[in-house]
This record gives sequence, structure tokens and C-alpha cells, in this order.
Amino acid sequence: MSTTTTVMPKLTPPKIADQRMLIGGKWVAAASGKTFETHNPATGEVICRVAEGDKEDVDRAVKAARAALDGPWGRMNASGRGRLLNKLADAVEQHRDELAALETLDNGKPIADSLAADLPLTIQCYRYYAGWADKNHGQTIPIDGNYFCYTRHEPVGVVGQIIPWNFPLLMQAWKWGPALACGNAVVLKPAEQTPLTALRVAQLAQEAGFPDGVINVVPGYGPTAGAALSGHPDVDKIAFTGETSTGKVVMKAAADSNLKRVSLELGGKSPNVVFADADLDAAVEGAYFGLFFNQGQCCVAGSRLYAEEKVYDEFVAKMTAKAKARRVGDPFDPLTEQGPQVSQEQMERILGYIDTGNREGAKRLSGGGRVGDRGFFVEPTVFADVKDDMAIAREEIFGPVMSILKFKDADEVIARGNRTFYGLAAAVWTRDVKKAIRLSSALKAGTVWVNCYDVFDAAAPFGGFKMSGIGRELGQYALQLYTEVKTVIMAT
Repeated sequence: MSTTTTVMPKLTPPKIADQRMLIGGKWVAAASGKTFETHNPATGEVICRVAEGDKEDVDRAVKAARAALDGPWGRMNASGRGRLLNKLADAVEQHRDELAALETLDNGKPIADSLAADLPLTIQCYRYYAGWADKNHGQTIPIDGNYFCYTRHEPVGVVGQIIPWNFPLLMQAWKWGPALACGNAVVLKPAEQTPLTALRVAQLAQEAGFPDGVINVVPGYGPTAGAALSGHPDVDKIAFTGETSTGKVVMKAAADSNLKRVSLELGGKSPNVVFADADLDAAVEGAYFGLFFNQGQCCVAGSRLYAEEKVYDEFVAKMTAKAKARRVGDPFDPLTEQGPQVSQEQMERILGYIDTGNREGAKRLSGGGRVGDRGFFVEPTVFADVKDDMAIAREEIFGPVMSILKFKDADEVIARGNRTFYGLAAAVWTRDVKKAIRLSSALKAGTVWVNCYDVFDAAAPFGGFKMSGIGRELGQYALQLYTEVKTVIMAT
């Protein structure tokens, strides 16, 4: 996700009160009375306690969403939905600094990234779908006979949405934007690690004027709240972003309950291919950003970095120097490039993969350990001489660990790049247009970047091939996830 230049205000970690959940326009405690802690990953300290949703809370939220569809939301003009989404975008923009600080506090990402990447893309997403609200129309079809045939695009209904912890604000926008533009009512379960911005944006949506029950937010854990939402018989569609094994559980629950519609954006192990004819300095910069951005916690991270043998040694040397110079530390320091991992569990998982890389014989050139003894910081780590069958080259690490592999030619790297059950993203660095077009066609991935990496826009569809997902988010394509097509045939 490319960043833009911005004036950096001096922001500090905010103080946050304990949080309730939003159901039917009311801020309520969990039916069980349970709460859970959310932690500051830079320190490990508790930020606050959050209401812990479960099956009964999901039931209440689904009923509230259904009532909203049967009430004023279901009767609202499409242009009215667009105006509300624009008002929500305005509110997010007005509270930009507050939301950025909250995101950095709860997630650990550097404040510079929250301000320059996440917030602009979040605002853009709401505005983009505000514009689509009254343009998602059907067709008239000239069928045989004396008939008038047309199609209507109607909302799917009650939509359950489960989002991850790596881009909480942005993933909320990716889910809410198209769903609300199409006239659905939503029940959102944010990740238990990062619930705070989801709850704050829900408050802003209330203030913007969304009717009660259109938006419901139920924090909680995957095996309880997430399972209740995925398997709920009165939820018409489930949208999930997260890792692949959990996606399988969600899809099974959807099938076993009421065959609800399913869209999934899942994991990746993206090949990033650097040819000898590339602008090598640009490729180093792009590959560095494509792996280390957001502490490596990106589903599209270019974590299988293939460098052509003619430039391999030079590329490895340049990349290692950049990784060693990377500034890791306090995420509220505007100069920090890398903050903590989101949790102790995630930090330990990454360190485990680094140990595996060492054992399997990869050549570690930088990093490899924890930074300090407070918070969940991991050193930027580069492995060279990585082989395709090593765990660090096959499995999604979701951390600041780069694996660099050597290749000889285009045929070889296409075959090796596709040798995975993932298919989320890929990238190609070359000055040869024919080569770029060939690899863009041959690599089995939902997004292929050429001479760039992590470029996103609300208008450009995003999703995966193979086990990286089902459906496309963003762009016009996302409207299909939240729309039922009805055919009407009238005798004339």
C-alpha cells in the first residue's frame, strides 16, 4: 500500500475507556457480562476491556439487522445511502488524527503509516462506494416473444463480516463500503486483538445518521462470536478476511447452516520476481517495502523474492544493507519505520519460523531475534540461499522475514512461482515489456504488480486465485458480493 507525503502531527497514545458493543443502535454489555482485554503491542500493557460477544449477542445483532432491512433502511432511496456513506467518510476524515492514534495504539503500526496510508485509503473507500450506491442497476433484456424482461440488483440481506487485525480500519471500510452501498445491513466481528477503531467508526456512523440496526459491531473470539455469525441461520451472507485454515471453517459453517453466500480473502505467499534487466535500485526499494511494510503483516507480502542469478549477489547485498538500517521502535515516533508485531503470539510464531530457517540451512544475513524485552518487536530479518522446499519459502510467516531465492530464466521462475496452493498476489520487475506481459499472464495470482508493489485503490478489484480466496473486494466487482440479481419477465 503505497504511502504519500503528509504533514506529521505530534500524536500520543490516547486513554481509552472500557468498551461496549453496538447492537440495534444501543451500546450494550455482552449478554454474558464477559469482557476481554485488548493490549498495546508496543508495551504489552492493557489498554482497556471490551465486551465479549457470543451466540446470544450475535442473535440480537442479527435480529436488529433484519428489523432495519424491514424498516427505514430497506425503504431508503439509493441516493440516500450514498449521502450517508459520504457523511461517514467526512466523519472519518474529520477524526483522522484520533483514528490514526487509536489504530497505532491497538495494532502497533507506525503512526506515519496510519496517517499516510491507512486513513487516506479508508476515506477513499467510503467515498468510492458512496458514488456507487445509486449506480448499481440492472439491465433490460430483449428476449423472444411479447415480453418485457429486466433485472434488478437487490441487497443480499443480513451480512456477517469478520475482519482481521493487520489493517482494522481499512478492512472495515472494504467490508462496509460495498455492503452498505447495496442496501444490506451488517453485523461486524472485528479481530479480538484490534477492536477499538471498529467500535469508534461505528460511533461515527451513528452520528452520521445511519438508522439503528443497519450497523452492528460484536467484538469477540473466532470460535464463539465468529462461529455463531458464520453458522447463523438468518445471516444471508458471510464475508471473511483472514488466514486460509480459518476460511475453511467459515465456509463449512456457512454450508452446514443455510448455504449462505460466502466471500473469502485469505492468505498468500506471493512471488516477487526481479529480473537482471530491471532498475535494480527501484526493485530493491519496492521489494523492501513489499515485505517489511506493516511489520510484514500483509497477506500480499512479497515473501518469496526471486532474484535472477546475474544480479543475485548485488541484490542480496543491497537488500541486507537496507534491512540492517531499518528503524524499529516506538510506533508513535514519526521517524519509526517498524513497530511491534500485533501480539506476543504473533511475535513468537515469527521467531519460530526464523529458527526453522536457521535449522533448514538458509543463510541469515540480518536480524533473527527479538528487539528489547518489552513489547512484541522482531528484528528485520533477511535470509539468502533459500530453497523452495524450506518452510520459510512455503508457509505464510506474516512477519518481517524476507526469503531471497535465485532463478535462471523466465520459464523456471514461472513454474516455481506457481508451485503453491496460494494465489493472492505477485510482482515482476523488468524493463522488457514482453517479459512483463508474459509473466503477468502466467503467474496464477489475483493481482500482479509490474515495477511496483502494494499499490491499492478503491477502484481496483482485489482477491485471490486457488486457496487465497473466493470473490473480489474493491471496485465494481465487489458489488457482486453484496447483490442478488432478480429477473423480471412481464407479458406485454
